[in-house]
Amino acid sequence: MIESATGLILRTRPLTETSLIVHWLTPQSGRIATVAKGARRAKSPFAGKLDLFYRADFSFSRSRRSDLHALREVSLRDPQSALRRDLRRLRLAAYAAGFIESATETETPLAGIPELMNGFLDCLCHHPPATPMIFTFELKLLHELGLAPDLGESRLTPGAKQIVRTLTQGDWPAVLRLKLTPAQSNELQQFLHGFLIFHLGHLPKGRAGALADE
Repeated sequence: MIESATGLILRTRPLTETSLIVHWLTPQSGRIATVAKGARRAKSPFAGKLDLFYRADFSFSRSRRSDLHALREVSLRDPQSALRRDLRRLRLAAYAAGFIESATETETPLAGIPELMNGFLDCLCHHPPATPMIFTFELKLLHELGLAPDLGESRLTPGAKQIVRTLTQGDWPAVLRLKLTPAQSNELQQFLHGFLIFHLGHLPKGRAGALADE
């Protein structure tokens, strides 16, 4: 049975000398993995259409024996080239993708998570990378996972609590208008560091690197 979806490429890796495994984030099916047979050949119909953080419409044949499905056709929507022209942008995008992969199950609809990831990448493509973007992504993803911080029980200062509310509930333009002092940034970084470890059992891979370039 052939299915169609719109998705974002979270990760790719070689399967054979000529084929790729492509991991997608989709609203319809959550995270799914597909095999792009022959994609590494120069004259493949997939050439130029499969790379990190590409948005595309695609079709695939669902496997009955595994969670690795056969990719059939891809129509590229947006390569999001700005992410590959700046190392910090790429590092933040990779951190977000890894966080989603570590915190969600495969083949499970993810409600607002694809929309969140697309909004985060749009923000990265069109604005200078900044630490509040990372905090916002983390807080919004925690909210989608049902793990939003209970501010009434936290030891955050009143000002930091209000910032957390703005980052969690505001849209990306509102987030970009928010300017954090070094003290506020440090307070939120330490709070989220402990919160993520406590609730996820680990710190998402790449967080230190994503924050280090600020």
